[in-house]
Parts: sequence; C-alpha cells; structure tokens
Amino acid sequence: MVNTLAPETTERAAGPRSAGPAVNDRGQIRRRRRQAVVAYIFLAPTLLFFAVFLILPLGFALLLSMSRWAGFDLGDIDPVGLDNFTGLFADGSTFLAPILTNTLLFALGTVALALAGSVLVATCIDNLRFQGLWRTLYFLPIVTTVVAVGNVWKYMYEPGGLVNGVLNALGLGSVAFLQDPDTALPSVVVVQAWASVGSAILILTAGLKSIPESYYEAAALDGAGPATVFWKITLPLLRPSLLFVCITQFLTGLQSFALIIVMTKGGPGDATNVAALEMYRQAFSYGDWGTASAAAFVLFVVVLVVTLVQLWIFRRKGEDA
Repeated sequence: MVNTLAPETTERAAGPRSAGPAVNDRGQIRRRRRQAVVAYIFLAPTLLFFAVFLILPLGFALLLSMSRWAGFDLGDIDPVGLDNFTGLFADGSTFLAPILTNTLLFALGTVALALAGSVLVATCIDNLRFQGLWRTLYFLPIVTTVVAVGNVWKYMYEPGGLVNGVLNALGLGSVAFLQDPDTALPSVVVVQAWASVGSAILILTAGLKSIPESYYEAAALDGAGPATVFWKITLPLLRPSLLFVCITQFLTGLQSFALIIVMTKGGPGDATNVAALEMYRQAFSYGDWGTASAAAFVLFVVVLVVTLVQLWIFRRKGEDA
C-alpha cells in the first residue's frame, strides 16, 4: 500500500531546514546595519568638523564669487553672476599679468632652486658621517616661523646688509634686491627655496637609502666614475622622490604669500604680487569679497590642473600616486 503521508511529512521536515539560510541572511543584514550605525556614530565628530570647516566655507565662497559683498551684513550680498570672474580677466586688470604670472614664476623658480639644491645636498649628506646631524641642520628653516625667516633675509638684503657687504668685499657694487622691480621677485624666490630645501632633503635622502647598494658595486666593478654613477644610476632610481618633491614644492609655491607680505608686501608696485596676496588685499584691504573669492577659485583651478598633471606623470612612470 502506498504511503500518502510520506511526501507531506518530508515537506514538513524540509520546511524548517530551508528557512535557515534566509534567517541567517536577515541576521547578517541586521548586524551589518548595526555596525554601519556604530561606525557613523564614531565618524560623526570628524564628519561634522569636515562639514563646518570645509563644505560650508566652500559653498559660501562659491556664493560670494558670484556676488558683491563688503564683508559685513549678510543681507547686503548682491548676486552679480559671473561679473567677478570676467572682471579678473578684463582689459586693464592686473590679475592675469603680472599677478598670476608672478605666481607661476614664483612657484617655478622655487621648484627649480629647491630641487637642484636638495639633490646636491642630499647626495653629499649620503656620503658623510653624522648624517642625522646634517639633516637636522638643514631642516631647521622648516620649523622656523615665516615671519622670522622673512625679516632676517629682509635685513640681509638691505644696502648695508650681509649680502651687499659680501658683494662689496668682492669688488662688486651694491644691489637693491627688494627695491628694484627686476630683482625683487628673484630675491624672494631664493629665500623661499632656501626655506623649503630641508623638507626636500629628508625625502630625497630616504629615496637614496632605498637604492640597492648592488647597483653601485656593479658600477664600481665596471670602472664607472662618480658623474656616470650619478647620471646613470642615482637620478633614474631617484625619479619617484624627485617627482614627489617637484609637485609638492610647486603646489606650495602657488599658494604662498606669507613670505612675500613680510618681505615686500607685493612691491615695488606689483613686482612681487601673487594670487594669494591679491586675494588677501581684495578681501581685507578693499572689502571686495566677491573678487577675492573669484580669484580663489581661479587659483583652485590652477592647483587642480597641476595636481592632475602630477597624477598623469606618476601613472605614466608606473608609480602609485
């Protein structure tokens, strides 16, 4: 006789077992949700800080860049569209030339001098004893305030200062370093490069330590001279560190203004005026917060382009950016 109750019994017995995975999946989903809630609770202070001190100011700056505002009553904000941006590049405006031009020249000059100097010094330190002492001495300008560095070099550049004293001792005439429009910007570039060499040396010495000693031993066996070793081994293997130093120094130069305001205040004329200093002047000296915000976003675009170029170079060279 056929047992008709067997299939039903089998289905009942299989029912609870088939429901097990679904129950487990729902339990895992609930646990993940609880973990996510806990994670966001711990992240809340950081996210709040990020929103208050970055997102809100960025949005307010974007609003001001398309408005006219004197910086006092929020009710006086007057929307003007893109007039602030067009005014920066209109005929007779000094923002494109000489201000933005000075900014790029300042950054490029700083990178060129700091990179050349740091490579030379880092290579010398790598072959000396007491390397930690030398690195510390060269790093001291980094921890010194910009005001102190600027004032010391300002006095050194004076007609009766140390630099002109050395020139006079060598039989050369005095130079009006900070008073002449032709020499003011290069003089400040030298100070900025000198002050930033220390951080570049730390990065490059670390890069030099990462080069395997076997390459130099093989070059010595082949009879390669110091110049050949430097150009054929050291520089190519130091390329990732060089790229990092180059990009970071360039970005720092684009945003610098503290040293300039201490040493020259943008003068003589606009010979040393840069974009960051012009933003400061427009906002706090002239009360034109709209133009200052528009200039800030133009500078942001320039920095963004440089950053994208950095990422492209690193990826092309096969390095992880």
